[in-house]
Formats: sequence, C-alpha cells, structure tokens
Amino acid sequence: MDTYIISLKEILWGGFLVAITVSIHGTGMFVILRITDSLKERFGPIESFLGDLGVIVLASWLIILTNLVEVMAWAAFYVLRDAQPNHSVAFYHALLNYTTLQAGYLPRHWRLLEALLGMVGLLTIAWSTGILFMLARDFQDNQLRIRKRKHELKNKASSTRQPDSSAP
Repeated sequence: MDTYIISLKEILWGGFLVAITVSIHGTGMFVILRITDSLKERFGPIESFLGDLGVIVLASWLIILTNLVEVMAWAAFYVLRDAQPNHSVAFYHALLNYTTLQAGYLPRHWRLLEALLGMVGLLTIAWSTGILFMLARDFQDNQLRIRKRKHELKNKASSTRQPDSSAP
C-alpha cells in the first residue's frame, strides 16, 4: 500500500476553496434574507397562507441555487487541475461529496479536498437549514396570529349579536 502524505499545496488550495465556499454562502444567505424581507415589506404582512408559504418556497429555491453555485466552484477547480475529466463528472462527484461525503473520486494528490468539501458542505447546509428554520418559524407564527385574530373576531361578532326575543 502506498503511503499518502498531505501536501502543503492541498492544504492551501483546500483552505482557499473553503473560504470561497463560505463567502459565496454568506453572501447568498444575506441576499436571500434581504429578498424575503423586501417581499414582506412590499406586500405588508402577508395575510394569505399561500402567499406566506410562497416566500418560503422562493427562499428554498434560492438556498438550493446558492449551494449549487458553491459545488460548481469546486467542480471547476477539479477540471482546471485535471482531477476530473469534464465539468459534468466533476459536478456530479462534487455534489455527492458536498451532501453525503462520497469519496474516492479524486487523484491521490487531491484526496484531502474530498474531506474538506464534505466538511464545508455540512457547515453550509446546516447554515441553510438555520435560515430556512427561521423563515418557517416566522411563517408559522404569522399564520397562527392570523388564525387567532380571525377566531377572536368571530367570537366577538357572535357575542355582540342580540337574540331576537320576538321570534316564535
């Protein structure tokens, strides 16, 4: 069995790719929060269930798009360094590695990058989950507030009605 030794080149490139990934993700999450806040401000408190849910669906799409851009950065590096034969194969392997730590697809001298991609994927997906959780909590709170207000208005309307004593 050949001995594998991590090189300084791997560490430096890996650190650079991690920094790029976190930068893309941080920027993406900030933009997503600005978009969702702008939608909420523009349309006021969204009173419809579907409108409110639409904000979460849009945010989910944008989160996935952000994660795919991050994977593209890694895939581009793999192709530029001749570690993968083409962009499609590189993207496929990087995406699997980003989400599930699939390994064994890079040449030996880039093996550390597989572990780093798995780690940064875990971190950014957790970050995305936190953003989505925050938006989902806002959605749920808003919908419960609307339901409670409607219920209170219904109770108030029924309590203010006077029974007609002249009716047979």
